[in-house]
Amino acid sequence: MKKKNFLFVLVPVLLLGAILYNCSNSKSTGNFSDAASKVYVAPGTHDEFYAFMSGGFSGQVSVYGLPSGRLFKVISVFSQNPETGYGYSEETKPMLNTSFGFVPWDDAHHPVLSKTNGEQDGKWLFINGNNTPRVARVDLKSFETAEIIEIPNSGGNHGSPFVTENTEYVVASTRFSVPVPQKDVPISSYKENFKGTISYIKVDKNSGDMNLAFQIVVPGFNYDLSHSGKGPSHDWSFFTSYNSEQANTLLEVNASQNDKDFLAAVNWKLAEKYVAEGKAKKMNAEYCDNNYDENTHKATTKKLNDVLVLNPKDCPGMIYYIPIPKSPHGVDVDPSGEYIVGGGKLAAVIPVHSFSKMLKAIENKDFIGEIDGIPILKYESVVAGEVQNPGLGPLHTEFDGNGYAYTSAFLSSEIVKWKLGTWEVVDRIPTYYSIGHLMIPGGDSRKPWGKYVVALNKITKDRYLPTGPEITQSAQLIDISGDKMKLLLDFPTVGEPHYAQAIPAELLEKNSKKFYELEKNKNPYAVHGEKEARVTRNGNEVHVYLSTTRSHFKPDNIEGIKVGDKVYFHITNLEQDWDIPHGFTIKGLTNAEMLVMPGQTKSVLWTPLKEGIYPFYCTDFCSALHQEMQGYVRVSSAGSNTKLLFN
Repeated sequence: MKKKNFLFVLVPVLLLGAILYNCSNSKSTGNFSDAASKVYVAPGTHDEFYAFMSGGFSGQVSVYGLPSGRLFKVISVFSQNPETGYGYSEETKPMLNTSFGFVPWDDAHHPVLSKTNGEQDGKWLFINGNNTPRVARVDLKSFETAEIIEIPNSGGNHGSPFVTENTEYVVASTRFSVPVPQKDVPISSYKENFKGTISYIKVDKNSGDMNLAFQIVVPGFNYDLSHSGKGPSHDWSFFTSYNSEQANTLLEVNASQNDKDFLAAVNWKLAEKYVAEGKAKKMNAEYCDNNYDENTHKATTKKLNDVLVLNPKDCPGMIYYIPIPKSPHGVDVDPSGEYIVGGGKLAAVIPVHSFSKMLKAIENKDFIGEIDGIPILKYESVVAGEVQNPGLGPLHTEFDGNGYAYTSAFLSSEIVKWKLGTWEVVDRIPTYYSIGHLMIPGGDSRKPWGKYVVALNKITKDRYLPTGPEITQSAQLIDISGDKMKLLLDFPTVGEPHYAQAIPAELLEKNSKKFYELEKNKNPYAVHGEKEARVTRNGNEVHVYLSTTRSHFKPDNIEGIKVGDKVYFHITNLEQDWDIPHGFTIKGLTNAEMLVMPGQTKSVLWTPLKEGIYPFYCTDFCSALHQEMQGYVRVSSAGSNTKLLFN
């Protein structure tokens, strides 16, 4: 690859251009005469779409309505949540187990909806944990996290968790290459010892249960976002990668020397065949698979010790590299499955590759070399066309289903609309400011709902009231139903919204869970009526089987607890009505309150350190007598003879 030494000149010029562009547009307001009516959702009526946005460093997923921009819920995924008790309750603590121990945080980047025949089906939402490599599955009936699986042999699970056309697999690629298997080597031996991995996680079509089926060991580049094929390209997955230089220091310079980096095309159907034929080698690897059981209301952890690994040298035809402009961030496949878009952040064009031309190039062995047994296809043999003048820093492309593509341009803070087939730019609109990813409802599927595009912006500066050194990040809703894009609304977002997906509300509303059926509650500490409420002692371990209903606890007076006891409160919400949760907390509780849904059981550990009378109460408003929903625990000295009493 040809070396480039003008990077130190190019980057400042691009940044200066972006600053000047933003300043010239910072006070632009456009024509908002009808914007209010287009985003107004009347009281008592519902939004047209659910939008799921990553919380970034919060580790969670936020749920908004479109077009209103109203925040409905924060789904607890990788981080503890004191609002609900997730990761604090005894039942949910196992969800955050990893081979590194209990990890109560992660960096959540890419929410991806499950698909059937390439169309969103509303069953599950997957999202990656970037820092401690993990993939989570959210059940879209309950909007709760149902499973988290750890990814071994990975450093920075960034190119994840994109799904194949029928959600046969969730795919994941490593951002930071590491020794595989891990070992103590000099960092300077990067080129000799560091490798990347591409993981295929099998998804049960009925339960959604995830299982790490196999991994592919690949050269030690930095692997980035992915999308799988559709229709004719169904059997393939595509990944961008950067740092083809395999640098290990100052990547902003040393990983931008080559003219081209690579797009990896993986034939996962052929990989399956190689696994079935015994070509995969079993490798020792420690990782955890955490599942939440909706019947027991408990999570359990399964510790796994090995994974099947494929080596491209042993599996001809399984993977190919396609050159693309340097420092790409993502790859996107159009609704037809024919066009593969992969733009480089430092490129002046967006290349669009042809799947059919790729197959022809493979058939003709039109290669320009190979890396670790992976053939490199000739760029000119695969490219279908190039989008000229796509903005500075083209990042992410989605599709409206009407023959047009929309690309975010980070440096010039804009969205660029261009036509598939002619590659002609037909419109552009500024964003405020420094857009990262964008999202069209269904924009990565075979059936986009091409009504809106949402810009996910990194900087807000003058857009909102100041809140000290840290200012909220934002999403902007843009109408794409006409020939010209029109800005309708911007709204603040939770955490750092890296990526988002949206789905018509009608696909989820009809299946939304209202409450948990009490008779199906198989939690061993559940009570199914107030008569089962009780307190038991076994040594210094006390179990309080507590029922809640409007507007009292049973029992609500407990005596005979001693300093240093381990007191487990097992709270069962006896309500069988929609939207009647009950909360629980007690003075001196050192973790979090419990928010218990109707028909659900949650447990929390409390260890009293001092004698006295400790009040407990319901933390969630439940009725006119909510304030009266309280109780007391009497704590005596560790050596006392106070009898265990409750009423």
